[in-house]
Amino acid sequence: MKRLSNLYDIRGLLRASRHTIRKFPFIHHIIHNIAILMSRSSSGAQFIKEIIEPQYPSKAEYKQWIEQFDTLSKYERYQIINKIELDSPSICFSLLMPVYNVNPIYLRQAIDSVVGQIYPNWQLCIVDDASDDESIWEVLKLAAKDDPRIKVQRRDENGNVCAASNDALALSTGDYVAFLDHDDTISERALYDVFAAIKANPNSALIYSDEDKIDGANARTDPYFKPDWDGELILSQNYVNHLAIFRRQRVIDIGGLRVGLEGAQDHDLVLRFTEGLPSADIVHIPRVLYHWRQLASAPTLSERGLEKCRSAACRAVTEHLLRMGDKNSIVSEGGQNEPLVKIKRMPKIPHKKVSVIIPTRDRAELLRQCIDSIFQKTTYPNYEILIVDNDSTERGTFAFFDSIIGMDNIKIIPAPGPFNYSRINNIAAQFSRGEILIFLNNDIVVHDEKWMPALVAQAERPNVGIVGAKLLFGDGRIQHGGIVLGVGREISIAGNLYSGASASDLGYFGHLSVARNVSAVTGACMAIRKSLFLEVGGFEEEGLPIAYNDVDLCLRAREAGFDVIWTPDATLTHLESASRGTENQTGQLEKYAGEIAYMNLKWGRILNSDPFYGPHFDRLRGDFRLKSGDV
Repeated sequence: MKRLSNLYDIRGLLRASRHTIRKFPFIHHIIHNIAILMSRSSSGAQFIKEIIEPQYPSKAEYKQWIEQFDTLSKYERYQIINKIELDSPSICFSLLMPVYNVNPIYLRQAIDSVVGQIYPNWQLCIVDDASDDESIWEVLKLAAKDDPRIKVQRRDENGNVCAASNDALALSTGDYVAFLDHDDTISERALYDVFAAIKANPNSALIYSDEDKIDGANARTDPYFKPDWDGELILSQNYVNHLAIFRRQRVIDIGGLRVGLEGAQDHDLVLRFTEGLPSADIVHIPRVLYHWRQLASAPTLSERGLEKCRSAACRAVTEHLLRMGDKNSIVSEGGQNEPLVKIKRMPKIPHKKVSVIIPTRDRAELLRQCIDSIFQKTTYPNYEILIVDNDSTERGTFAFFDSIIGMDNIKIIPAPGPFNYSRINNIAAQFSRGEILIFLNNDIVVHDEKWMPALVAQAERPNVGIVGAKLLFGDGRIQHGGIVLGVGREISIAGNLYSGASASDLGYFGHLSVARNVSAVTGACMAIRKSLFLEVGGFEEEGLPIAYNDVDLCLRAREAGFDVIWTPDATLTHLESASRGTENQTGQLEKYAGEIAYMNLKWGRILNSDPFYGPHFDRLRGDFRLKSGDV
């Protein structure tokens, strides 16, 4: 543990010194060149990533986590075997493996990981895509001879991964199919866990698991603990693979893998497979069942190969959106270290009217700055501003009100009485003329003209209920990257994701660089269709007059079947929140006891199972670090 502690000290020191180093160009240049040299080895690249991304576990941290939480004991293996015998292994899984010029040692390890499955009812369908190395075919023939569940075939000429995979699909007869790369491995319990998931949900059509990588030293590293099904995130990255198990007949019905989309063939398959598929039939197993071998230095693909993958992924996503009737969105390639694909949602024309609702009580300087920034930076052509005054008393506030009275697209609505955030906003919604409502705090500053189009484009989509923005503290750090349920030190109702992180942080596996589903977003900047707002009953006035009313509204929208989307395309500054602190920090915990009790009573059943923040993460904070006690 002392060694681990020293490692954490070094990592913390290096992270803390990054901003200081950048102030000295000569030193920064030297360190930058050293980092480039280090990145050419997988271990060096790993260390650099650990420094840059604090949520990323070190090898030592992950190794200890594996020992504590991902190592199957003899008793657990015995229990699984007994469960299989009791349930009868009636479901057959076909694993499809295209092979081409792979190291025979890694190929044998991949095959052995299937042969070693605790669950017995499987078949391994291997197609050699005319490899140059004759020993590969010898390995395959021997494997088929040793186990009748293994089928092998050799192509006369080299085609590609799609052609070889489709040939393997033609060999298969199982109920479900999975794609296994020729040098990867799967956990010994993988097929059992999938079997158990299907038994729990017989309509399951797509089942996927968490994954990690195997480095050159054969050590497991770089785990990806994935969210449950996210129809927005899947557009930017194929986080489903691996391990992904598909109902075989549906794969056949949609034509298998599409030749010509090599590099993104599995992404394209997931998109086509899930079109029209109920989200309830897509099951996530929060367990690392797939180990992807990463042998090359970072980046693992050549620039040419990576460019091919980006291009194919963009084509797959573009065609998917067109099939779904979306002709407005713009698809482009992601930048360095970002997901392969970026989606820019565009609002429909004619532009729907937007009502920006801003509650206020005095603090005229903040309100003026907010209003001025909206006028200066908003290019969206059809909006109104509703200022909801909750008993202001200061002369400066009334002077500001006098200066804006009579303007065409701004109104002041009185909402007297004790402060009740929910009631104030509900009153304003009744006076609004817009089809889209944007609730905005008076301490928000707009810096980018894309903010309103980005929110509207998401909010007007029929499957989307509520949209939130990327909010920054006044010093540029991230305040809000979405809200996660069940986190917090004194209060574990909900908390902001990535609060305090650098504005340039790309987030866990690039999540901060793309739009994605979250359980909730903050009411400091929130967009919703007015019709839906009224349908779900607006903000809760009695039970949640001050706190968690935004979370409650989001959960009710999700309960009604709508997505809650967070988008980085709308980035704004939230000034006051950085200095105000949390309710508990300012001595307000007792005051908010009623709201806490309300949330626990109404939503307690789901507060500790956020679908977009897996069970392996720390519940004390929302930064995707392994949960406390793991290390």
